[in-house]
Amino acid sequence: MADFYQTGVVTTLHRLTPNSIDRLESDLEKFSHNKPIGLVLPALYSEFETLAMQRIVPELRKVRYLQRIVVVLARADHAQYLKAREFFQDFYTPVTVIWVDSERIQALFRMLDERGLSAGPDGKGRSCWLAYGYLLAMRDCGIVALHDCDIVNYDRQLLARLCYAIAHPHLPFEFCKGYYARVTDRMHGRVTRLFMAPLVRALEGMAPGNPYLRFLDSFRYPLAGEFAMDINLARVNRIPADWGLEIGVLAEVFRNCAVARTCQVDLMDNYEHKHQALSVEEPSKGLARMAADIARSLLSTLAAEGLVFTADHFRSLEVRYVRIAQDTIASYYADAMLNGLKFDRHAEEMAVAVFARSLSLAASEFIRDPRGLPLIPNWNRVLAAVPEFFELFEDAVEKDSRQLAARIA
Repeated sequence: MADFYQTGVVTTLHRLTPNSIDRLESDLEKFSHNKPIGLVLPALYSEFETLAMQRIVPELRKVRYLQRIVVVLARADHAQYLKAREFFQDFYTPVTVIWVDSERIQALFRMLDERGLSAGPDGKGRSCWLAYGYLLAMRDCGIVALHDCDIVNYDRQLLARLCYAIAHPHLPFEFCKGYYARVTDRMHGRVTRLFMAPLVRALEGMAPGNPYLRFLDSFRYPLAGEFAMDINLARVNRIPADWGLEIGVLAEVFRNCAVARTCQVDLMDNYEHKHQALSVEEPSKGLARMAADIARSLLSTLAAEGLVFTADHFRSLEVRYVRIAQDTIASYYADAMLNGLKFDRHAEEMAVAVFARSLSLAASEFIRDPRGLPLIPNWNRVLAAVPEFFELFEDAVEKDSRQLAARIA
């Protein structure tokens, strides 16, 4: 059982009771009559060969309150695309599989590039953007929910809890972020624990009272890949195309949504998915690159909010970050000892050293180009430039795939 304490400026929805899945889903079936829900699943074909996807699909087959499921399939050839579609046969909810690597979809990307509206490189950000566009084009969903496809211990209660606060007619929320613990015989989530949280607190010391930093520090797991939002936010939010996706989404939410309409929800007791390598020797890969992209996104957002950074600021920030991160290691060590968990203090300190280098790299990149990494334009901008884009998109998807399932009356 979680505590019920509210921290920060973002409303926290705790896990205080077992919360029967039957009650949650019964309520959502009623709520969805007024606010239909679309689920987005950004997936690589390789994930269909894992135990995670083999658990997720049967769980989703039991769900009755979704209007649509949109699977955005990347890094797949034609045979793999056909095989992935087979996973979603006999679904209650209509499922659309968007094949990113198809020639028709790639032609749409080229058309946007020619008009100065790049959809970015292959990645989760572009896949999410495509799915939002498809749901907007269908015009029959009021809520977009998204979760990853590598959750080893997936339970459909995760989805119900994620959607509930946005779907409930008497709650004011437009954006809901998931959070959870990531623990096996040891603590995971190194980028969140040892980089994101210490970095935000280091920045808060340099910019006391900054509302965006306070907003970020209110989230228990800001890098979680699970969130739900009102469809109108999906229309106006821009999307980062790099590892900074989750932090970039929060920046757009802060920009476009009142804090009082933002919440976070405890999704499950424990969350297990694939673990990225730290990539000690290759800063362009793994968690090292992820940390650099996150820092770059954060610095660019703060600069847009009016904060001024110089080389001296960055030298001070790196020292301050390392100090706070080291203190954080001591806190997690005590927590691990109490709970009987394994704790490799040397590995934790090595991670902090790698992340400090990532921060330095991000600072150097920011000094060279403070505008930050390009964002995928929001859908309002795309449609203003290419009014017929939704029709072209629908036609491309329809020609690549037919509807995989129909709602049973």
